[in-house]
Amino acid sequence: MNAKKNILICPLEWGLGHAGRMVPLAKRLQQLNQNIIFGSGEEHLNFFRSEVPGANYIYFPGFRISYSRYLPQYIIILLKSPLLLCHVFLEHYRLKKIITDNSIDIVISDSRIGLWNSGIKTVFITHQLRIIFPRPFRFLEFIGLQISRSIIKKYSYCYIPDLGGELNVSGELSHGFRLPENVRYIGILSRFCGQNTDYSSGSEKYTVILSGPEPQRSILKRKLSKILVLLGKPATILEGKPGKINESYNLKNIVFHNHLSADETIKLLKESETIITRSGYTTIMELISLGRSALLIPTPGQTEQEYLAKSLSEKGWFRSTAQKDLNENIPILLNSIIIPTGIIEESRKLLEMALNELLE
Repeated sequence: MNAKKNILICPLEWGLGHAGRMVPLAKRLQQLNQNIIFGSGEEHLNFFRSEVPGANYIYFPGFRISYSRYLPQYIIILLKSPLLLCHVFLEHYRLKKIITDNSIDIVISDSRIGLWNSGIKTVFITHQLRIIFPRPFRFLEFIGLQISRSIIKKYSYCYIPDLGGELNVSGELSHGFRLPENVRYIGILSRFCGQNTDYSSGSEKYTVILSGPEPQRSILKRKLSKILVLLGKPATILEGKPGKINESYNLKNIVFHNHLSADETIKLLKESETIITRSGYTTIMELISLGRSALLIPTPGQTEQEYLAKSLSEKGWFRSTAQKDLNENIPILLNSIIIPTGIIEESRKLLEMALNELLE
């Protein structure tokens, strides 16, 4: 039996995706008799309070970014990089006080690059060691790899939420190049793993999952709302905005929810004929764990999502379209994904191996 440790988990706050994939990790650590403490901004803390009972919470917000209506994401990040670097240094030094005040034994950072500490074990979680550059600048990707390596070396371990062989989800984002020695594949992380994947639906029902920063979240919401009203068929839009009270409202044939619990979300996804979502990595892992396909709409200018949508469409697991090409001819996706045999079980084994090593 591993001795009880205080484990601080801090996700990036660019949408709910990074927080969502921390839920199965935190729950497994709780099952291993560990004390979980979440550190994030208030919106994410509300999410964790509903998803992971019995944890503790610290207000420790990360850097937040908004996209542009017109400029690609990589341009926005470049323009805001001085602010990002300033925040990284500030949160690195604030972490030292949090570790002391709360007797932290292990820090797990999902893509928050400043949360390493030489005095205790620290873990960096990412599915994107290779930064996908726009086509004219692909020759610069080796620079991104070197930056990733320099970040990873500061941590005790780097966890990649994927499988390490030819059967994988992230593709070129975390495969096809030499990895640092402290990297571990831990399998896909999904709040829905272990759930019944039987699919049953008697009507052409649409479900939209919104995610990511503004203003692109609202742009997609408005565009899809207009299309779904024209179609006139039952539809649900999950806005991905957890709060203290889960609010719902209707617009003609569409039901809007600011947030649903994991059980409610599973029920909704299993009853839906067609799921429409961004090609965010966590959402993709959750759909795979349920054996559901979807129409993927990458955030414009976000090269990682554009790559994932293209790669997974070529595998035949999903279909994709650009946001600018959306119209009322949304295809009905009647077929579920056929999950390759053993992907969920292999993920469990990889996670157990990594956590046993971490808790030694």
